[in-house]
Amino acid sequence: MRKLEEVLQDWEAVIGLEVHAELTTLETKMFCGCKLEFGAAPNTHTCPVCLGLPGALPVPNKAAIESIVLAGLATNCDIEKHSMFYRKNYMYPDMSKNFQTTQGPVAFCMRGHLDLDVDGPAAKERITAAGLAEGDCDGNATRTADGYTAHVGITRIHMEEDAGKMVHVGGSEGRIAGATHSLVDYNRCGTPLIELVTEPDLRTPEEARLFMQKLRQIYLAIGISDCSMEEGSLRCDGNVSLRRRGDSKLGVKTELKNMNSFKNLHDGLAYEICRQAEVLEEGGQIYQETRHWDPTSKRTIVMRVKETADDYRLFPEPDLAPYDLTDEWIDQVRAKLPELPDQKAARFARDFGLSAYDARHLVESRATARFFEACMELAGEDAGALAKPVANLVINDVTAHLNAHADFDLEDSPLTPARAVALVRLVAEDAISSKQGKEVFAAVLEEGKDPADVVKERGMEQVSDAGAIEAVVDAVLAANPDKVAQYQGGKTGLIGFFVGQCMKEMRGQGNPKVINELLVKKLG
Repeated sequence: MRKLEEVLQDWEAVIGLEVHAELTTLETKMFCGCKLEFGAAPNTHTCPVCLGLPGALPVPNKAAIESIVLAGLATNCDIEKHSMFYRKNYMYPDMSKNFQTTQGPVAFCMRGHLDLDVDGPAAKERITAAGLAEGDCDGNATRTADGYTAHVGITRIHMEEDAGKMVHVGGSEGRIAGATHSLVDYNRCGTPLIELVTEPDLRTPEEARLFMQKLRQIYLAIGISDCSMEEGSLRCDGNVSLRRRGDSKLGVKTELKNMNSFKNLHDGLAYEICRQAEVLEEGGQIYQETRHWDPTSKRTIVMRVKETADDYRLFPEPDLAPYDLTDEWIDQVRAKLPELPDQKAARFARDFGLSAYDARHLVESRATARFFEACMELAGEDAGALAKPVANLVINDVTAHLNAHADFDLEDSPLTPARAVALVRLVAEDAISSKQGKEVFAAVLEEGKDPADVVKERGMEQVSDAGAIEAVVDAVLAANPDKVAQYQGGKTGLIGFFVGQCMKEMRGQGNPKVINELLVKKLG
């Protein structure tokens, strides 16, 4: 099977996402008063309504409807004033009433969009973007200085109830294949769930991953869900088809079901693109089917032939009246919108002179955004000068530590904003080198000490006195006349050797910037 970058030279992937988010910040289910609680003992939060017992009547959760309208406003959707619920019929044990209450053709939120800033290695997957000049467009992508911006349409965000949880016993990895029997936990049944459906505007697995990450940031910012992919409160289905580059006709799509991590979403789509290309290039046929991504074997597996809308026999829910939302109520919800990630990034760039790239990466998580903002408040009048080095510390060192330690809580760690600012000041004032700064950063996390104390205890104070450094430089040059001759003969790469020798003589405490300047001056 060819690699993704090779396949994308000949084929264009057309990707659409269906993102499901449980409204976990609510206290009760969508149509009954049962408590929402992850990890509770099986079947302890159920009632006749969420079990669908005869004669039980649903009562809608007003807070859930407010949450979906918030989600729609935050993703540039039109809010439909008139909508209703339908019954989506299917026979499976995870929904005891054998139908799911969901919205029909008209959802609460319609016709939205998000803009994705794609840069760095992620931008390489859209191979057509590389040949564009800044400001030029290729379909929904506009070239930027660092990569490109992709405009991704949102078809709808609709409300539905979640199904129960199936537990397969006796099979491998908890899957139904090979299981001896299955158990059902109906605690999750009836949990308010919103589903966002994109237009088929995504063209690469990286764009799909970035869309999912951005949507998670938005949902966390507006406070409607904890967005825990590990616990299943945020999950994604990916639809993908291929067509030859230059063709406009869509190919047959397959659906990857329940991607529960950003990596799985990317890797599953990448594999499926390569698999479809191989089938088509060998003269085979792609079937519309639902597939499962197995991260262990790193391949997709057929689950079932894809159903059509007719299979669900949708009809209006007779036990729920249609909804009529007023402009006044929608405006009241709009007033509750907090500062969204894109707005925060724009403010960071405007107020602190950061690049769009740095500002965007600072707001990738609420923890790093809050940490940076706290640092800027402490920096006071020096905020403008320290913004870039603080941003570098957060984006590079702090983020790397967060990624490497899943249980690391930045807000409750030894690295306080005050210590971060103090560390950045030490480097900016040439008290320590940038390399020593990384050592101090690690020591602060491990020992819980202030940066100044770490520097003092380890004897890391950097010598910047030009007179003291000049004496060392002269001695190093005198001890290496052959290297001096080679440098002056054009082998300028030897400057690194001389700097290293000077640092060795000064036991790592010489200011490399001053050393370098003196060497260049004396070597002519």
